[in-house]
Amino acid sequence: MHRGMAPRSGRMIGLMLTLALAGAGAGHATILGVEDTRFTLDGEEVFLLGISYYAAQGASAECMESDMSAFAYTGINWIRVWATWDMFGEISAVDPSGAAREPYLTRLKSLVSVANERGIVVDLTLARGVGIANQVAHLQAVRTLAEALKPWRNVYFDVANERNIKDARYVSLEECGELRDAIKEIDPARLVTASHGGDISREELADYLRVARVDFITPHRPRNGASPAGTQTKTQEYLQWMAELGKIVPVHYQEPFRRDYGRWQPELADFVADLRGAITGGAAGWCLHNGSPRGAARDDTGPRRSFDLSERCLMAQLDAVELAVLGEMSRALD
Repeated sequence: MHRGMAPRSGRMIGLMLTLALAGAGAGHATILGVEDTRFTLDGEEVFLLGISYYAAQGASAECMESDMSAFAYTGINWIRVWATWDMFGEISAVDPSGAAREPYLTRLKSLVSVANERGIVVDLTLARGVGIANQVAHLQAVRTLAEALKPWRNVYFDVANERNIKDARYVSLEECGELRDAIKEIDPARLVTASHGGDISREELADYLRVARVDFITPHRPRNGASPAGTQTKTQEYLQWMAELGKIVPVHYQEPFRRDYGRWQPELADFVADLRGAITGGAAGWCLHNGSPRGAARDDTGPRRSFDLSERCLMAQLDAVELAVLGEMSRALD
């Protein structure tokens, strides 16, 4: 297990980031694509096995390298990172107007570069209500990020986390379509989605495909004890509905249930059953979601897992069940 490391001086971290960015575009290039219901990496069909890494911009360069090496070793080939994040400190890569916010945009580019070299995809997520208050700022934010990340082909955008929830997160599907178009105008090949809190109805699915025009769907399934047993059937239902609607895209489970979220505390068997259900049902990806205990205050000592990487690496914060899941994930593909 990798232990948390004390951050080095700002000068040293800046030097390491500069060196990482200097190699952008050189060496290995990881290219994410979509083919029918599957993702591809460098032209080959692949199932995306992922892990939440939300607060990546707050990690030291040492932790970033350490965690990413551990991810690659355990078979993880994608991570979920938030461009806008302020749960345990403001580390967003864009400011409230959508303009670049340093040093965090540079840190994000360094992370993407390190991931690229290891063959790891980066899910870059934005959320309305987390620094971004309206569509004007949201459009500027995706334009800023699309321009900044053009050199790397291992990134996709989730333009609006759980956009259907009627609180500060809410973004209409028409607005999601505008956000998608803003990215595609800058980078036509960039893959774009917008995530949905809960299971998606047939009517909503039709609008994701025809109004938001996402490249794949990202439903966040319910977080209860019945969820793992239903994932295979729900995945097959989505694929059947899309066949009937005349447009088929991948089903990607980027944020399933997690530990310390509510009364139900999923165990190893639950995670494995959910992953196997996703694979058998025909999904294209699945994530080991993790975070701080729900409702945790800013001064709680943790573990905060991916929600705060400023003092401890993620691998040093995962509990015994989560580490066991990491050990089983790649076996589920056999």
